[in-house]
Amino acid sequence: MSGEMDGRAQDHGRVYQTTGDQHITEHHHYGSYGPADMGGPDSVRRPAVGQTPVALRDRGEVLARLREGLTSGRGAEVYVLHGMGGCGKTAVAQAFFDIATGEYGRVGLWVNAADRATLRAGMLAAAADRGARDGELLAAHQGHRPAADLVWHHLDRSPEPWFLVLDNADDPAILRDGSWLRGSPRGTVLVTTRRAAARWWPGAELQHIGVLPREDAARVLCDLAPHSGTMEQATEVAERLGRLPLALTLAGGFLAHQVIDPWTMDLYGRRLEEDEAAELLDQGADVLAEEDPRHLVGRTWQLTLDSFEERGLPEPVSLLRLLARLAPEPLPLSVLNRPEIAALLPLPRTEAALRVLVDHSLTQLVDLGDLRCAHSHGVLLDTVAAATPPADLPQLNTTAVRLLDAAVPAIPAAGPYDPRLRLLAPHALALLRKTTEPSGTSDALAVATRLATALHRTGDYLSAWETAGAAAPLASRTLGEEHRLVLAAHARTGRSLFRLGRYEEAEPLLRRVRSTQLRLYGADDPDTLDTGQGLQLVLGNNGKREEAVALLRSVVAGRRAALGPWHPATLRSRVSLLAILTAGETATEAEADETFLSLPDACTQRLGPEHAVTLSARHNHARAQFVLGRYQLADDEIRRVVEDYQRVLGPGYPAVLAARQLHARTQAALGHQEAAVVLMAEVVAGRERALGPDHPFTASGRDLLKELRSGRWTPPRPPE
Repeated sequence: MSGEMDGRAQDHGRVYQTTGDQHITEHHHYGSYGPADMGGPDSVRRPAVGQTPVALRDRGEVLARLREGLTSGRGAEVYVLHGMGGCGKTAVAQAFFDIATGEYGRVGLWVNAADRATLRAGMLAAAADRGARDGELLAAHQGHRPAADLVWHHLDRSPEPWFLVLDNADDPAILRDGSWLRGSPRGTVLVTTRRAAARWWPGAELQHIGVLPREDAARVLCDLAPHSGTMEQATEVAERLGRLPLALTLAGGFLAHQVIDPWTMDLYGRRLEEDEAAELLDQGADVLAEEDPRHLVGRTWQLTLDSFEERGLPEPVSLLRLLARLAPEPLPLSVLNRPEIAALLPLPRTEAALRVLVDHSLTQLVDLGDLRCAHSHGVLLDTVAAATPPADLPQLNTTAVRLLDAAVPAIPAAGPYDPRLRLLAPHALALLRKTTEPSGTSDALAVATRLATALHRTGDYLSAWETAGAAAPLASRTLGEEHRLVLAAHARTGRSLFRLGRYEEAEPLLRRVRSTQLRLYGADDPDTLDTGQGLQLVLGNNGKREEAVALLRSVVAGRRAALGPWHPATLRSRVSLLAILTAGETATEAEADETFLSLPDACTQRLGPEHAVTLSARHNHARAQFVLGRYQLADDEIRRVVEDYQRVLGPGYPAVLAARQLHARTQAALGHQEAAVVLMAEVVAGRERALGPDHPFTASGRDLLKELRSGRWTPPRPPE
């Protein structure tokens, strides 16, 4: 044989090299086989974590509860810290590990329970620490002796009391199947897990670990990056990160380790809005002691989603991706319980999929009054959205918009305040932000605008303005400013601004929209007429009554021609004339149109007695009777209107206060001064609560109340 050898041997290895056929038989026995050769953690006496928090914020109540377990003397205590990934369960466990070992003299044992092999090796190492002999451990490793029984035999007989942490126990079946989780009179067990269901932890005391309060979250950023900004700036960044401890730690780490070009918290906050949040956050992970997916926002929840798919459970993944198209706000469960979801996952499987997400702390159930909702963290949803395959987005967006469409009334009607509608608003806007395809954007905008209309008609003008006011510019990025639906959303914004008393903003907006609609669609287009109906209200209340009357008459004529005299929209405009005309104009109108003063009867016949237009017709008819000097008729009618408003629309509805103000005026006109003052004082107080002290309606009500109290008020003079 010639030439250099290609192989090299180390330790007890041997190398054979030959140019011919060889048959070699060897028998080896090199010393004993002990625990050092079995594999396992290098230490169970130290927490196996990446980075120690600079300071543990807002966990005092949890730590106090755990201290009680150490000082009570009861023994056999098992505590379970559960919560979503990144909420700081391990940090709490680490902090209490230090307390148990430092202040209470416990032997600390730390075992990673993320998978079967790691748990088994860690628990056997704990048994070795508590006195297990090499032969016992070898027998357990080789399956000749039950490993869990061996571990707990030595834990139960430990000469010193101990504190055992089972970290990352996100698959409780691993603990259950091997009977690894037990109580012992000699120690206390603390488990950290994402699995929230109590059935996994019989006999244990459960403690939820959530996100941090606002101030403590900001302090985490200041702890890590004290020179990057103020507490106020840190608070804004913390809110954007949903006050999630992992995200805060990564953000603070990034800010603290920028040397060449340091970032401020303000800059970091802006970049969170502009870039992929998960990618930016994970840049802060470079400062951690080890690379672990649990330390990365972009990967920590993907571990759980991967496990779903490995176990043949695609529905929870699909449902979470659907939720990621919406907002990190409470979503009424009724939205998910609809047949429209079948395009993504079978409706009967939705319940099971949601329970899986709740059980794995990927979402949580919250009760808001009588509404039960699903609520997922914003950073989690951002991460899931970023990892969603692009090919899945059209179906996800279509399913989301159909679910929201089904949840919003098809024809929004006036009625009592509905809290469910307000909960839908952030989801409609989130879907608009995440939809870039024109047809999907138009569908989402149509739903958002109809939702704003529904909010408006329940008297929630602020939410209506916020919804329509945000939806229009979001959609215009894809559809353009002159798209029909974008203009309709702007018009809805203007009408809500009027109801909020912001006339100086509402008037130019509605004028601009109507001007564009006139140019694009003509004067008799339904959208143009609808904007005109809203604009005349602003003009009439903004000191431009003559222009308002002229515009309203043109809207009435246009709706008569396009829709007929008895269409609800036409009737609404005709009824509006009853509210704006003077006594002389009312008399003239009644002469020209014999049906004018019988509009309430026509509305009752065509629309029903409780329709919003019918109630408004009766209200405005009472006002017409009042300006005509028929005070007793007006008083009798408005009294009944107030009662019906309260019964149909609810006592807090804005129209109730307007009707009661007219009732105060009719009472004063009839000489019942004290009753009028009492009524008007209640109206002013109600408007201050509902609209604020500076709203024009509130101010005019205060002026009327002053006049009534002083005796200076006089009723309008009827036409001669």
